[in-house]
Amino acid sequence: MAEKVFDLLDEMEIKPGSFTLAILFKACAELANDRAIKIGRKLLDEMPENYRNDVVVLNSAMYMLMKFGDIQSAERIFRSIKAKGANIYGALMNGYNLNGESWKCFKIF
Repeated sequence: MAEKVFDLLDEMEIKPGSFTLAILFKACAELANDRAIKIGRKLLDEMPENYRNDVVVLNSAMYMLMKFGDIQSAERIFRSIKAKGANIYGALMNGYNLNGESWKCFKIF
């Protein structure tokens, strides 16, 4: 199913909005294959500045990066968020667990 999302993305002639970006990041995370990693990183690099404060988009991006095993980039996004809610802390802790670094959960508070 996630592969079909990527096929649709290739056909789109418009830039994805914040809701679509969040879905795309989740699809990339679920697949986590070479194509998904390439697409996810490209979307993140090209993400419009006004979405860089959108907690839903950033939460999905953090999840995707953690699924890719890119803990440092996910932590960088975490540090960039000024108003962190429970969902952002939860995304970071879940990512640590996914990557076998559960002990880091205690260091973020």
